[in-house]
Amino acid sequence: IDSPGPVLFKQLRVGMHGRRFYLYKFRSMVADAESQKAALFAKSEMNGPMFKMERDPRITRVGRFLRKTSLDEFPQFINVLKGEMSLVGTRPPTPDEVKQYEDWHRRRISIKPGITGLWQISGRNVITDFAEVVKLDLEYIDGWRLSKDLMILWKTVWVVLARKGAK
Repeated sequence: IDSPGPVLFKQLRVGMHGRRFYLYKFRSMVADAESQKAALFAKSEMNGPMFKMERDPRITRVGRFLRKTSLDEFPQFINVLKGEMSLVGTRPPTPDEVKQYEDWHRRRISIKPGITGLWQISGRNVITDFAEVVKLDLEYIDGWRLSKDLMILWKTVWVVLARKGAK
């Protein structure tokens, strides 16, 4: 609405066992955001291969609202229906992120990725060390139970309602 370009954004991601797929989101950034990412990578607030920037200049005004309410993630239900993602799991990385993985990081892609997960309900806005993200993911993988998935889904609802999504 406040930036020209398509409503949906699709990005190549890596799923279970390295299978690549296109992840769908409502576009929350300017149309050429990916081409600007390399110039901004030095300002990433996340240690490691994952890019995170609190005041990312590529985010549009409408995009800021979509992210704050987590509505930008809604189109990923398409990925769930296609069998590429699950409701709960680890977040699917980009191929560039996977290229930078250490061996112990690779277990993140041993399961089907999810729309939400342990990281999303554990203060993703304050975690700036990729190793911490991986530790949470491995804790989820090693301790998987249906009851834990249900708890994560329940807590995700509260995180979304409290608008504690990405800034």
